[in-house]
Amino acid sequence: MTMRRIVVVGNGIAGLTACDSLRSAGFDGELTVVGSERHHPYSRPALSKALLHGVNGNSDDALQAHELPEPTHDATELLGVSATGLDPDARLVRLDGGGELPYDGLVIASGSRAKLLASGHGGAGQGGAGQGGGGPQQDGSPRELTLRTIEDAILLKERVASRPSVIVIGGGPLGMEVASGCLHMGCEVTLVSDVKPLSRQLGGHLADIFTSAAIQRGLRVVGGGKARLVDHGTGTRVVLADGTELHADLVVTAVGDEPNIDWLAGSNLLTDGALRVDSRGRVRPEIVAAGDVAFFPTRRGVQRVPLWTSAIDQAKVAAVGLLQGDAAPEFNFQPYFWTEGFGLSLKAVGFTPVAGEPDFCEPGAESGSLLLRWDNPDGAGTAAALNYRIPVPKLRRLADAGPAALRPAAPALHPPAPARA
Repeated sequence: MTMRRIVVVGNGIAGLTACDSLRSAGFDGELTVVGSERHHPYSRPALSKALLHGVNGNSDDALQAHELPEPTHDATELLGVSATGLDPDARLVRLDGGGELPYDGLVIASGSRAKLLASGHGGAGQGGAGQGGGGPQQDGSPRELTLRTIEDAILLKERVASRPSVIVIGGGPLGMEVASGCLHMGCEVTLVSDVKPLSRQLGGHLADIFTSAAIQRGLRVVGGGKARLVDHGTGTRVVLADGTELHADLVVTAVGDEPNIDWLAGSNLLTDGALRVDSRGRVRPEIVAAGDVAFFPTRRGVQRVPLWTSAIDQAKVAAVGLLQGDAAPEFNFQPYFWTEGFGLSLKAVGFTPVAGEPDFCEPGAESGSLLLRWDNPDGAGTAAALNYRIPVPKLRRLADAGPAALRPAAPALHPPAPARA
């Protein structure tokens, strides 16, 4: 069947990349994007990295760091509109307000939303905004602040401007970046984590480096098991599993995300409650999925990898998979991750967490900079650059080929020219 109408549900980086990739692959038909946020796509990583630190030291420019170039894919954009249902047999996407969109091909890029600690689950909708702070919600549960959308970022920036005491719950990259930003703004910050911060994501060696830097800069790190929130008068208490109670002016939670698949209920596209795709991003021949919403095959099994570059790479493959089917190239996933905070900048290529000490470690020209590599049991390596200036393609080569990739190629040996008579 010739595809003349393609609908993309989701207007984040996966949806944007899918649109651009469809056009680049030759699709010149009707392209429609459905996005629950009222904004054009923007950089979510910038919200936690540049939000509180500013850009080049200027905090007034922090909220411009998220901006991306205007889309050029010439799609019809339905912004501020959510998909509420899908009928794959009739090839219809149902919209809030009662509208329907027919399609020949569908890209599911509906992303994920922040988990809420108070309720034990995230809010409904695609990319739903986090909850604001400052008292209980209407259902009586404690109110918490999350960081997922630009609205969340603006609210957080406004709240920390008065330098409140802050509790950040969650020791992953987002929690650590938020904690670093709040410290930078002059707040007293406590990070609550049931394990060593960043250890689940990076492994013990790199986690130790970040945790030490954070503590040296004034971060208080508290364990004590899983945390829960309890409404307490005009504020919120954080109660740990061991009974410890913590109080602060502001509570920010960063306890993970949940894929936006509620609108797919009844579609028969979910497997054990998850949206799974094949190595070309396909759910069915006429439906593909990419980004935070999708589980896909990797060298380490079927995984959901909610990373910015993962969403981009998946969307490129899925767009071609939708148009070319089995003739499209398969996805060969190599993770790329970066985080910043507490005076440290880390780029990592390859699967993490890594176990033990690095197998290769080389200091850089700047004090405290390191280039590291781990040899993984599956034969693939993981390379990391800590405050080390190195282009990402070269870091990828280090992960793939080891330290030899850093050395210049030996000059070719030429046989001596024959002697003249």
